[in-house]
Amino acid sequence: MSIAPPAATIVVPGPHLMAALLGERDHLLRHVEHEFPGTNIVVRGNEINVSGPDSAIARRLFEELSELLQRGEQLDLVILSRVIDMVRNDVSPSSVLTSDIVRVGQGRPVRAKTAGQRRYVDAIAEHIITFGLGPAGTGKSWLAVAMAVQALQSKAVQRIILTRPAVEAGERLGFLPGDLMAKIDPYLRPLFDAMHDMVGAENAQKYLERGMVEVAPLAFMRGRTLSNSFIILDEAQNTTPEQMKMFLTRIGFGSKVVVTGDTTQVDVPSGRSGLSGLERMLTNVDGLTFVHLEYSDVVRHKIVADIVAAYERASDKAVTQLRGTQHRD
Repeated sequence: MSIAPPAATIVVPGPHLMAALLGERDHLLRHVEHEFPGTNIVVRGNEINVSGPDSAIARRLFEELSELLQRGEQLDLVILSRVIDMVRNDVSPSSVLTSDIVRVGQGRPVRAKTAGQRRYVDAIAEHIITFGLGPAGTGKSWLAVAMAVQALQSKAVQRIILTRPAVEAGERLGFLPGDLMAKIDPYLRPLFDAMHDMVGAENAQKYLERGMVEVAPLAFMRGRTLSNSFIILDEAQNTTPEQMKMFLTRIGFGSKVVVTGDTTQVDVPSGRSGLSGLERMLTNVDGLTFVHLEYSDVVRHKIVADIVAAYERASDKAVTQLRGTQHRD
């Protein structure tokens, strides 16, 4: 005969926090009840009593939510869903969601929004080279730029170098009008936009003029040694194996590198991506790590995460069918 976990009571300090915790017309509480159908949740005043098989997890969830509110965070259904995922995976949301990466604009903090993003940020801080791999919307480039700005502002590096392979579906660099900057602008625009968000358009322009920020196509890295720099290679799935080797051997002393990519969006004409097989090849290299972000780390509109998840299911189904066909043959 199994023994039911003991009931637990969480005391929320203050009626204003209680209102924010439950949500308008208790819609946040309803969501928690939906996520923990076997748990009985009873609210009395500023106390929450939980009982049932998942009472330990539910108790910790409400404690973490209370802590977030006390630290000035605001709750909505999106944040609540992320907090639930973190608690279920034994991660502390109050640590993940309230740690500043860098302060931008008028003191506005940039913070990780998921446990995966926190792992990514910590990996960048701890390693010389970090590969951030995952679907669109997981913050790979955004957080890399945030860490680069933090390193520049703290004088850990002397400059930021932003690069990307000039590969796009149906259009080549030479066909675009204007000088070099005008030609590469469409390719590096996502990194420009992140930089503008971090330091403002005026400061970003000053950084460019003073050589503190450099932007260039990947082809321009050949023959150089990149020292005392924070280098971001974006859209690395569109490098060739030869380009990837060339890039990784450019790194000099005092530099830090972040390579971002999504192996499901390869646009290299030959189909030979520089990321293919790279993790297996480099897995034992000291100072280098790979971080995989998942659809649960998507921080754009929820529909983006749902689309990514649908593609992953379709891909898994196709692989299963292929293996079944090969087995019959």
